[in-house]
Amino acid sequence: MTTSSKRRWRLFQFLADFLADRFVLPSKRLLVAVLLGTPIAIVGFLLEIGYSIFFLYNGLLLIASILDWVTIPKRRDLSIRRILPEQTDIGQSFSIELELANNSGQSVAYSIMDDLPLSFEEAGPVTGVMEQPLTNISFETRGKERGEYVFHWLYMRWHGKLGLWYRQSRFACEQTIKVYPDLSAVRGYLASLQENLIVDGKKIMRRAKSGTEFHAIRDYVPDDDPRMINWSASARSRRLMTNQYRPEHGKVITILIDCGRLMGVELDNQTRLDRSLESALTLAAVALRQGDQVALLAYSHEIKTYIPPGRGLRHLHTLLEATYNLTSDFVEADPAKALEFLNRQQKRRSLVVLFSDMENYLVEDQLSNYLWRMRRSHLILLLSLADPLLHEWTHIDTSNSSLAFTKAVAQRFQLDRRAFQQKMIGAGIQVLDVPADQLTLTVINTYLDIKSREAL
Repeated sequence: MTTSSKRRWRLFQFLADFLADRFVLPSKRLLVAVLLGTPIAIVGFLLEIGYSIFFLYNGLLLIASILDWVTIPKRRDLSIRRILPEQTDIGQSFSIELELANNSGQSVAYSIMDDLPLSFEEAGPVTGVMEQPLTNISFETRGKERGEYVFHWLYMRWHGKLGLWYRQSRFACEQTIKVYPDLSAVRGYLASLQENLIVDGKKIMRRAKSGTEFHAIRDYVPDDDPRMINWSASARSRRLMTNQYRPEHGKVITILIDCGRLMGVELDNQTRLDRSLESALTLAAVALRQGDQVALLAYSHEIKTYIPPGRGLRHLHTLLEATYNLTSDFVEADPAKALEFLNRQQKRRSLVVLFSDMENYLVEDQLSNYLWRMRRSHLILLLSLADPLLHEWTHIDTSNSSLAFTKAVAQRFQLDRRAFQQKMIGAGIQVLDVPADQLTLTVINTYLDIKSREAL
């Protein structure tokens, strides 16, 4: 049984606190002044007054050091307050503002370093001079990983009027910040949700012209179905008017997110889980905007979180709060357990969208049985991120036997993936194995296609 290091090493803890909070160290100016004493002493010895010059110079330096030490402002005369945003998006720069209070009555030159978590971009020391009782400064950083992080300390060094000695101390300023997934795609899709969706030059399929739910009456255009002409409205307005229908609202979309070992693999500086989560939240936003209900289930070898179906864009915030700090576990995922849990919780027919890895689909023996059982009451869509390395290996030049063997194995894996896709499609289950940069676009197109065909 181990004990706390603070209990076993009290002397070490005292030294650590002393060095961090009450330590005084020489500045570069003092070191330069000490080094300058050497040539001065040499010149003095050449003039046969070396000892006098040596003791005079070092005595003056000692007096200056004592005066500077005495004039260094005390720690109690200084305070720092950090102003931190409550949340930010992953990879997005944000500003941290520091409010410095100086009650010493003199100008103070400082150097401040924030205690940033390891996954944040290092900002470097912030330097300046406090000439007013209150001084505001700021610097920028960004979070590289999702989750909730705690900022503990602010480290500060400052010196007196002569600048020969620094005093360093740390100021407790504990705050938390939430790093959310990249929501720029969500905002872009919601802003572009018109009759034709175009995002980043890529066209998202047009929403259905037909459906079972009446939406509005508008002017007739030549491409409209003449059977949809509203003769009463046309007579009142004295121009042809047509009824516009849309797919039924209130359908249930259930999103399953795999948080197993394979989802922690990085693709272009992002893990598969990060990519899947961003696409899942974008799909949820579009579905909620369409008037559907969205549920979410995250799992690995056990159920990590489950959010029941909800409607409205406020529900998107609920989904975001429940998933922003999801991490991949170093265990094999159990999709069969997740589907079994979902089958007990979700009795109403829904579109089940599973974000996972193709290798999990291939090696899980019981998964097919659960999928075939659930397809009777749910519409199932399986999504996987294509492996770029596997694709590269299938196109390498076979200049030697080793590369030929590697290419053959890669092609075999590709054939296994395609065989699984064909098997699932034959059972009425759609499987998509797409590149990471096309995942969001593909899943939204597929959802809108299902809505337009009234397949749900």
